[in-house]
Amino acid sequence: MDHLLTIITFVPIVGMVLILLCPKDQHNLIRWIAAAAAFAQILIAIYLYANFDTTTTAIQFAEKYPWVPSYHINYFLGVDGISISMVLLTALICFISVFASFGIEKGVKGYFALLLLLDTGMMGVFAALDFFLFYIFWEVMLLPMYFLIGIWGGPRREYAAIKFFLYTLLGSVLILLAMLGLYYYNPTPTFDMTRLAANAGSYSLNFQRIAWIALFIGFAIKIPAFPFHTWLPDAHVEAPTAISVILAGVLLKMGTYGILRVNFGILPAASHELAWIALGVIGTINIVYGALCAMAQTDYKKLIAYSSVSHMGYVMLGIAGFTAAGINGAVLQMFNHGTITAMLFLLVGVIYDRAHHREINGFGGLASHMPIYAGMTGLAFFAAMGLPGMSAFISEVLVLLGAWQRHPLMTVFGASAAILTAGYMLWTYQRVYLGPINDKYVGFPDLSARELFTLVPLAVIVLILGVYPHALLSLLNTSLVHLNQVVMSAPGAAVALAH
Repeated sequence: MDHLLTIITFVPIVGMVLILLCPKDQHNLIRWIAAAAAFAQILIAIYLYANFDTTTTAIQFAEKYPWVPSYHINYFLGVDGISISMVLLTALICFISVFASFGIEKGVKGYFALLLLLDTGMMGVFAALDFFLFYIFWEVMLLPMYFLIGIWGGPRREYAAIKFFLYTLLGSVLILLAMLGLYYYNPTPTFDMTRLAANAGSYSLNFQRIAWIALFIGFAIKIPAFPFHTWLPDAHVEAPTAISVILAGVLLKMGTYGILRVNFGILPAASHELAWIALGVIGTINIVYGALCAMAQTDYKKLIAYSSVSHMGYVMLGIAGFTAAGINGAVLQMFNHGTITAMLFLLVGVIYDRAHHREINGFGGLASHMPIYAGMTGLAFFAAMGLPGMSAFISEVLVLLGAWQRHPLMTVFGASAAILTAGYMLWTYQRVYLGPINDKYVGFPDLSARELFTLVPLAVIVLILGVYPHALLSLLNTSLVHLNQVVMSAPGAAVALAH
């Protein structure tokens, strides 16, 4: 099939249109239309995975048509090893999030329509290879997320939604300005990312520095990198469970993906000069600061939110290492963090649906009455801690191996934070699941079939990638090693590496 990326990107829009045509009181029909669209998407993602050629750096499944020829804007979709894993992750997380949303009773029609629109925006970001098209998908993602938090969120939902919107809009403006600069300062104006990357040497170093910093801030807000992270805990705490899953599982990855695709691919010389501090130093701060903040939380969901800040720091540190191990580990960590954090937020949602609060100190002894739930949480906690045999262990070790070669001091700090991660995870598990049961929670039911359906696939992936990471690394390695070589061979590399 020649249009698989178009289908996988826009099949949620088809589902959205069908939902909008449904009577608003047909809740079950609306839910299953959304599930069918997400299921079609994940089937196509599996086909793309099975037919992806891991031996080439070429763009695969490409579709390119003139869109606005007078301004060199094309409808250009395609994937390489950098983006194929994110396409898989997006399809998986959106499929699970649809089923995690089946408990939504308020404004069901609007909720699922916006959820599918968000799905298209995220998938489009990872599939687009025209910068203008990339930017449109980036903006399409913003509006549904704003409404999903602002309408279906918690008590402070309006504040969290506005904060998310303003931070993201600031980043979008900086990305837009950098995009226009790349277009007009290119000898042959184009938005084609592959051509922009091929002509990277035509930009002056001063221009590259300015554009790189603007792009980095725009993408760093989405990661979120310190000090642009303050929107994230509020958004997570107030968002519905499924939206927190998407936010942590997919949206945060758009920031690091943008840095790899645009900053490294199109501005390699500036990447050499600036990445060690913008990604290495800030990434290390993310790791330690996020872990310390997580340890201080009493709200279960906010603890998981700050753990995301910490774990995304490993991605930044790995990218900053300029080594094959580091960059492979970073993208593998993007995927692994997406699946593990999705599990964690789903598990928080399970107990919130029963207790209607998230205060860690208000629980206790849940394992004796909810053994399956406690066991699944234990698996997710151990995965987040990076225990051997779990997926995050492989990715974090690769990050540290790669980063050590360039930034040993940062690597020491990053590796040491594993103790903090184990500390807040085990302390939380002890307070919530062990000890005497709180009498208020004696009658709580264990995981339902629907809840297990959302959690088990993620748990299986965490275990498979823990013992057989090659299933994903084989997709990434060729393209990422090539990208690293491009950056390494950029003018000024030797000077930058001296840092």
